[in-house]
Amino acid sequence: MADDQKKKQQQQPDNQINIELSEEMAEGVYANLAMIAHSNSEFVIDFIRLMPGVPKAKVKSRVIVTPEHAKRLLNALKENIRKYEDTFGTIKQTEENFNFPMNFGGTMGEA
Repeated sequence: MADDQKKKQQQQPDNQINIELSEEMAEGVYANLAMIAHSNSEFVIDFIRLMPGVPKAKVKSRVIVTPEHAKRLLNALKENIRKYEDTFGTIKQTEENFNFPMNFGGTMGEA
């Protein structure tokens, strides 16, 4: 049996990464809004669940990546959207400019 494991390990490419996905993480989190901020060293992506008629929205997940990884994510999303649309048709957007309140608990600024 040890010989079988050695053979399997020898057959795996050197650049293969084993990724573990827990049951809890595999369930995912629903978000219908993303807000992105950046500094010179990182991009912060907040995934938010905004419910109709509810004045408060919650950040459900925050992902922080380097600028290089942000660009890789952008390219991966573009490629996956292209593949999706090739299979299922163009994704229709109901509104060009989605407007939502930008009050994060403080007073609203005036110009």
